Amino acid sequence: MSMGFTPFVEFYGTNAALLNQRLMQLKHTDAAGIESDRLELMLNIEGLEGLPSLGGKIGMRVGYRESGLVEKGAFIVTQRTPHLFPMRLAIVASAAPFSVADQSGFRQRRSLSHGPTTLGALFRQLTTRHGFSPRVDPELDVIPISHVDQSNETDMGFITRLAARFDAVTKPINELYVLAKRGQTKSISRQPIPDVSLSVTQDNRPGDQAFISAKMEDTARAKYQGASASWWDGGTGKQRKIEVGVAPFKILRQRFQNADEARAAAEGELRRVGREGLKLTIDCPGNPLLAAEGLLLLDQTWPAYMQGRWSIDTVTHTFDTTQNYRSSIAASGLSI
Repeated sequence: MSMGFTPFVEFYGTNAALLNQRLMQLKHTDAAGIESDRLELMLNIEGLEGLPSLGGKIGMRVGYRESGLVEKGAFIVTQRTPHLFPMRLAIVASAAPFSVADQSGFRQRRSLSHGPTTLGALFRQLTTRHGFSPRVDPELDVIPISHVDQSNETDMGFITRLAARFDAVTKPINELYVLAKRGQTKSISRQPIPDVSLSVTQDNRPGDQAFISAKMEDTARAKYQGASASWWDGGTGKQRKIEVGVAPFKILRQRFQNADEARAAAEGELRRVGREGLKLTIDCPGNPLLAAEGLLLLDQTWPAYMQGRWSIDTVTHTFDTTQNYRSSIAASGLSI
């Protein structure tokens, strides 16, 4: 999807006309794991009689007039806060389909024992209790759970903690609740999302519409400090080896056709393992395709140590009446 020049937001559902006419500011947080998507709106209510209903369902599309809008799903209004002088109304909405009354006990803490069962069966049991439709990765579905204790935890907090043992993530997506490998939640939910490519302009400076800033933090040492790849030397009839970095080396099992191909593969692998334990934060022009648990591709316009695919942990989209549309990304080094 190409980006346009004129940011645009469109609401539908409860009080859609009011929201479309009076929106001043928008903040949409798309988070991974137990956290559901959160929508925060600020409306101008000068001259308005009455307030929008609490508990109504609203939907949102966002993007650019020139290139089209992207569906962001439905949200349940859970909080409204009127302000006087100036007359403003703050609205908070959540993508999780629970009510203020919380009749299903979505936020209730429990202490229980589970098993013997499987990860998929336990996930279905806990999510359907709260009105979600579960989606489970087949490889995760059959993992045996002989016994596990839920200790003063909400159902969703517990299943998220359990999934993390198997390098898996859980994610509420509208009425669905997904259990999947990192970076694959959208495909499991049948709402596929492509890798989102991001480039740095040649004249990258503050104040420009395309300005990008980024910060990378090293939170742990990588297991490998180098990479080794082999190639077949047809002239001598021998297998040769190329190493980049220093020991310990990550050994690539595939044998490559020539020295250049082997070196490129080893350098690429070294960049990937070097990102393990790294955290990346980016502030960039608004992009409606960016979503938590999606994949971010940084191309060759980025420094070599940042290039490649990253797993998006959280994205916060902001929009205001000055048509300032930005996306803030928190991503982790992709180790799969």
